[in-house]
Amino acid sequence: MAYVISDECIACGVCQSECPVDAISEGDDIYVIDPDLCTDCGTCADVCPVGAPQAE
Repeated sequence: MAYVISDECIACGVCQSECPVDAISEGDDIYVIDPDLCTDCGTCADVCPVGAPQAE
């Protein structure tokens, strides 16, 4: 299962630079995670200041 970024995202970009497989990209309003690339490592959730990435 992949992580998803909730509407709580403040678009700070911290998660994108920490993703080891480059699965995170900037969306229209919030960042998004490509479920085909996500390895479910949880690094994005560990660094997010608002807890937006969550296991799906």
